[in-house]
Amino acid sequence: MKKLQFILLGLLFGLSLSGRAADVQSLRGAMDLEGPSAPVDIKKVQPDRDPIPRDYVQQPPLIPHKIDNYKITLKYNKCLTCHSWKNYKRYGATKISQTHFKDRDSNVLANISARRYFCTQCHVPQVDAKPLVENEFKPVEALR
Repeated sequence: MKKLQFILLGLLFGLSLSGRAADVQSLRGAMDLEGPSAPVDIKKVQPDRDPIPRDYVQQPPLIPHKIDNYKITLKYNKCLTCHSWKNYKRYGATKISQTHFKDRDSNVLANISARRYFCTQCHVPQVDAKPLVENEFKPVEALR
């Protein structure tokens, strides 16, 4: 008996979801996933400029320059050429935050923490592109 009730509940739940699926629209439009996708608009990275203002507390800073050929591997990080504590003054770059020198237990390290070494996990270049979907986000006023 319980098995029959479970099956009926499952069917009712499935039917309730099938009615909502018609309302959902993909950013691909009506194109089938199996079909070819439309050509992608290549966005231009904005030219080098002053640091981009942040919109919320703890937001990783955006990268205000191109990073097309920057390599970040286990043995080499191109970002550190300019942003390391040793080089930032010479290149007029923002120095790496002290938070990047702490492990997950808040122990201070002599070198960048492994979990902060791959910069582009958090930091991204800014492009001049219109949003894919409407957005009503408003930045924190305290940051302005």
